Amino acid sequence: MRVLVLGGYGLIGLEVCKALLRAGHEVVGLARSERRGRALLPEAGWRGADIAGLTRPQDWQPLLAGIDAVVNASGLLQTGLKDDVAATQRDAIVALIAACEDAGPRKYIQISAPGAETDAATAFMRTKGQADAALRASALDWIIFRPGLVLAPTAYGGTSLLRMLAAFPLVQPIILPQARMQSVAVDEVAAAVLTALETDLARREFDLVEDEAQTLEEIVRSIRAWQGFAPARATWTLPRRVGDAIAAGADMAGWLGWRSALRSTAVKVLALDVVGDPAPWRQVGGRPLKSLQQTLRALPSTAQERLYARGRLVFPVLLLLMSAFWIVSGLVAAGQVDAAAAVLSGRLPGWAILLGAAADIAIGLGLLVRRFVRPACIAAIAVCGAYLVGGTILAPQLWADPLGPLMKVFPVIALALAVAALAEER
Repeated sequence: MRVLVLGGYGLIGLEVCKALLRAGHEVVGLARSERRGRALLPEAGWRGADIAGLTRPQDWQPLLAGIDAVVNASGLLQTGLKDDVAATQRDAIVALIAACEDAGPRKYIQISAPGAETDAATAFMRTKGQADAALRASALDWIIFRPGLVLAPTAYGGTSLLRMLAAFPLVQPIILPQARMQSVAVDEVAAAVLTALETDLARREFDLVEDEAQTLEEIVRSIRAWQGFAPARATWTLPRRVGDAIAAGADMAGWLGWRSALRSTAVKVLALDVVGDPAPWRQVGGRPLKSLQQTLRALPSTAQERLYARGRLVFPVLLLLMSAFWIVSGLVAAGQVDAAAAVLSGRLPGWAILLGAAADIAIGLGLLVRRFVRPACIAAIAVCGAYLVGGTILAPQLWADPLGPLMKVFPVIALALAVAALAEER
């Protein structure tokens, strides 16, 4: 069977692609970057496209040629700089369903979410629900799966956030500690998709969740223990308004290209609980899905997990400090041109000082935009190198200055290297 997988290198999509290949199926992954897909899973075929731009049935026809089944594992938490939730989760999927009905594959697997309804409170759940409704009304042989909190060896989105929170030293801050969730292992989601493709389970819906719901506080505590961190000496339960304030900041960062898992949509979804009914799928599979503890025991827990969690925890601090350093240093230099020139024995003209100040500010602002982070880090290292060379030539006495103005350039270079290394989205 030749299967088109939307969101092919996403958290769920990549595991689905691997499961299908192991079972002997031919896989075509659809994702934003064809190059990235080939790097992650060269055994699959890849097509590069932004799903949000495929909003007409005819847009999908070339992608459906020779396809026997479709698995939609794509999704977006919230609209941002590069993301349009309505276009991606509803408009494009409705067009895809129509294209499949016209001349495409009849079997269609939809990965939805517990609580996805046409009138849900968040755009994420509402657009998922509207796409589900369009699928139910179609003539396709469809299956809708609604996985709970998906846990995987790969850290992304909500699973990355949980790892990061669990790495907090000494104490455990948390919001909505009593929010209830049911987890599911990503390999069991992939196995369910494979079962749906290879059997006659048509026009049915299933929640893919463990039997017992747990609170967010219990889940974070379990992940902390699984990662090998010491138990928290105290738990800090933060008020909902603090969570909303953090989410508002994350929403603003979303318009700069940052896809934080702690945006307002995530807080609203948590407040409503992430729970489902495990019984229907248990009847199909003949056994319950793995519990949280069983899932964690099956996942690797190594130094890599701990380093990743700590890295994600400190990354926003490093990024904001570095951005502030460059912006403030540029503003100070621009506001005190004569004093700045005096540091270099007055051997630089004012325009050169202003040019350097503008470069500093540009680097600081570039660090705040997701797509420019690594170029800004490279520019920061280059500018630091220029400062070292220029200072050595124009004012070599600065190397012996007790405040070490030139020596302090090296930690700035190290910070730029660290930020560039940690700025990995997947």
